[in-house]
Amino acid sequence: MTWIFLAAGLVLAGLAVLGVAGARAAAAARTLTREVAAAKARLERGQPRLTPRKDETTAPGGVPSGLKTGTR
Repeated sequence: MTWIFLAAGLVLAGLAVLGVAGARAAAAARTLTREVAAAKARLERGQPRLTPRKDETTAPGGVPSGLKTGTR
């Protein structure tokens, strides 16, 4: 009978450990979601500065003039 109580206690202890680990993972996922949303908002605000501009270095085909295509 003692073995049954010991086994049940070990099962409960294991479930408690898994519950704590699951709660920590859920909290980390919420934090990561907030950080990703904040980074996305910062990138969207700065998007006009990040888009490529048409200038003298871009050839009509869209390849910068310094790059040779089709050669090795």
